[in-house]
Amino acid sequence: MKLLAYLRSLISALRHRREEDNDLDEEFRAHIERHAKDLERSGVARAEAERQARIAFGGYARLKEECREERGGFWFESLWKDVRFGLRMLHKNPGFTAVAVVTLALGIGANAAIFSVLRGVLLRPLANQDEDRLLYLRQSATGNDDAAFSVPEIKDIGAKLKTIKELGTISQLDFTVVGLGQPREISAGVADGNYFHVMGLKPVVGRLLNPGDDGPNAAGAVVLTYRFWTSALHSDPSVIGKTVRLGSFEGARSATIVGVVEPSIPYPVETQIIANIVTSPHHLSATMVEGRVHRMTEVFARLAPGAELESARGELNTVYAGMLAAHPEVYSPNDHFQLTVTRMHDQINSRANTILWVLFAASGLLFVIACSNVANLFLARTVRREPELALRSALGATTTVLRRSLLAEALVLCGTGLLAGVLIAAPMVTVLSRYAARFSVRADGLTLDSSLLWIGVALASIAAVFLAFVPRLPSADTSKGFGISSSSVRVAGGSRRRQRIFAVTQITASFLLLAGAAALLRTLLVLQRTQPPFEIAHVLAVNLPVMTDGRTPEQVSEFYQEVQRRLATLPGVEHVSASFTTPWRDARSLGLSFSFAIQGAQRENALEDPRARFRPISSGFFETMGVPILEGRDFDERDRKSAERVVMISQSVARQLFPGQDPVNRELRWTDPVMKFIGTSVEPRRIIGVVPDLDDQDLIPSAAMTIYQPSEKEGWYGQRLFVRAKNDPYALIPAITQEIHEIAADQPVEHANTLEDIRAEVMTPDRLNAVVFGGFASLALLISVVGVAGVLAFSVSGRTREFGIRLALGASPRNVLADVLLEGLVIAVIGVTTGVVAGVFSVRAIAKYTADFQVPGALPLIASAALILAAALIASALPAARAARVDAVQALRSE
Repeated sequence: MKLLAYLRSLISALRHRREEDNDLDEEFRAHIERHAKDLERSGVARAEAERQARIAFGGYARLKEECREERGGFWFESLWKDVRFGLRMLHKNPGFTAVAVVTLALGIGANAAIFSVLRGVLLRPLANQDEDRLLYLRQSATGNDDAAFSVPEIKDIGAKLKTIKELGTISQLDFTVVGLGQPREISAGVADGNYFHVMGLKPVVGRLLNPGDDGPNAAGAVVLTYRFWTSALHSDPSVIGKTVRLGSFEGARSATIVGVVEPSIPYPVETQIIANIVTSPHHLSATMVEGRVHRMTEVFARLAPGAELESARGELNTVYAGMLAAHPEVYSPNDHFQLTVTRMHDQINSRANTILWVLFAASGLLFVIACSNVANLFLARTVRREPELALRSALGATTTVLRRSLLAEALVLCGTGLLAGVLIAAPMVTVLSRYAARFSVRADGLTLDSSLLWIGVALASIAAVFLAFVPRLPSADTSKGFGISSSSVRVAGGSRRRQRIFAVTQITASFLLLAGAAALLRTLLVLQRTQPPFEIAHVLAVNLPVMTDGRTPEQVSEFYQEVQRRLATLPGVEHVSASFTTPWRDARSLGLSFSFAIQGAQRENALEDPRARFRPISSGFFETMGVPILEGRDFDERDRKSAERVVMISQSVARQLFPGQDPVNRELRWTDPVMKFIGTSVEPRRIIGVVPDLDDQDLIPSAAMTIYQPSEKEGWYGQRLFVRAKNDPYALIPAITQEIHEIAADQPVEHANTLEDIRAEVMTPDRLNAVVFGGFASLALLISVVGVAGVLAFSVSGRTREFGIRLALGASPRNVLADVLLEGLVIAVIGVTTGVVAGVFSVRAIAKYTADFQVPGALPLIASAALILAAALIASALPAARAARVDAVQALRSE
């Protein structure tokens, strides 16, 4: 019985709907008839008038469904039909659909890609167990903002701590490894037995170092990093238990490979193997164990159960202050020693943190620009559909129904943009991860995070809701204001204002991106235009790691001298010399600076000795680099054989300490206590020459206080070889390698590059910054130009009658042209002004939280503003020309 009653009610509802459909048909036909008569009066043929009337009131079936819904239809039926109707409407407008989808895809795809990289680098947990309890300790002093610790300092700091469970230490050291194929120099860490436990890491194969591996009598043990094991050794499990020889500058030791550590972040430097302390003779020496100022060890700590970071900082700073007070002869108050304690996760992300968040902000601006541009297109299209919307409103469709129809269409549009954005995001992540890898090792090998697709869904939903609620809709009472019987489009003032607001928003965001990219580009241009004060294009730098296995120090020194003698005779070689460091590449060694004193020198502060960079070099180094000797002479053979100790100084040292005087033959002494721990005598040395400032550390050369001493004199072997070629330096590499291997067949010959290419490699992060942000800015500018052109084109179409009247009354086309151009220029000026104001507040906010942030200069801002204004004028040209060509008679007749 109930089923029968339900069927009767359903039949009755269907009959009622049929009657409503008939009523709607009559009402719709009446509207078409009235519209056709209006067209026929303007001179259009009857058949053509009826055809145009039906086109003007297209979507008749959809109108009936919406009106029927208002009179009692089922909402889910209409929802699906809304979507189908949206698909049909978008299909009928392929140009609009393509532009909108591509624009949304760029905005959504860029944000999804950036957030994927951001999460992988900054937000993803570390492999370390209980990473929130893992801390990194660092100290700083005047002239050294980032210093490691000495063994005595570590013992003092680690004594009787309550908030810290235990400390783990590691020192970076380059080993020449023999026993894993061809001998090679690799970056290594020398760690104590607590290191892996403190770091919270586990083995993949074998075991890790433990306290049993500590002490001078322990057997040598080596742990391979996961990346080195998989890439260099192809995940070979048979290497476990293999014995290798580890050579350093103080000798070689045997060690057994005991395990492979799980994939983790090597910090503070990327290491390939981690060995116990006994493998490094230097770490067992008195200079390392007892030298309080011999700082080369990194310290990690793990919070005790229940302890908090702030309490640990307080306790460590109290202990540190006690250590400073106990040794006033080492820690001068003028040096302002400080201890910093940070979480390991934050420390690892410190370099990438600012650049990635700024990049994320840039992608957000691009999304704003994309949404504003599509909103303008959507608004213009909705205004052109006002006759249709007005008719639907007159037939009974409420604002809710009309808004839902637009929302369905926007969802279809944004959903398509989302799918295209995902396709764009995947390759973008690959590119951006390579970019981010310059700032963080965590970015290496990142791919699109599928779990983050909800970001794209959220962005698409936000964009869809935004687009659906941008247009102004008619109601049944106000539908006559939309001119349902007119075939022309009259642009409402509200729609025009909204379009201008969106255009200004695009210009503002584009200006911010463009100004940032211009500042980065300016920095890059300065770096590329600035040339170092020595030859770089024809000088080849080659690494020759020290091979001490079975050789005496004299034999090692003789090897490097023999290499220089033989290479100097090769065809195409002009000069050969050696040094302990390679410009720009050996950042860790280039930062070494020590205090010194010179007899009769003038000092600004009588309480402190000046500091200078320390550079051991061979004779002929300055000739190889093309640097002249300003005063005195160069190092030569007599300095190697003589018992007298000599040095050369840079021009900055001479000017600062001997203004207007001759420093040659003055007496210089190293006063830094570190000297006795690195094998350099503090005996007096005679200054034999002065050379120009040779800044080999900074990309933009500056005044460099530098002291040079003969590398052969005190065991500073020429591990970095420099060959100046007459023509192509790279053509000499095979001959150089062959000559070296004839002297020592197992000698590694590595990293052969010209100084020009080394400098270019160091500049890569700056270049990538400019390219990435420049790409964002260019894309934003292109979208904004299209947006301004679209706004003006729409404005011109709405003002056709106005232009026709003005031209009919005698206005010249030039005046109309200038009017439209001025409108575009005003939009651009307002956008640029808003961008400047927003930029000022943004710069202040970033500078507040980022100490090394550089404020863009006036030139990038002026250049960006000029480019924006020029682009706006170009974008305005086509609509302006169209307005100037309006036919006054035709314009008035169309109304």
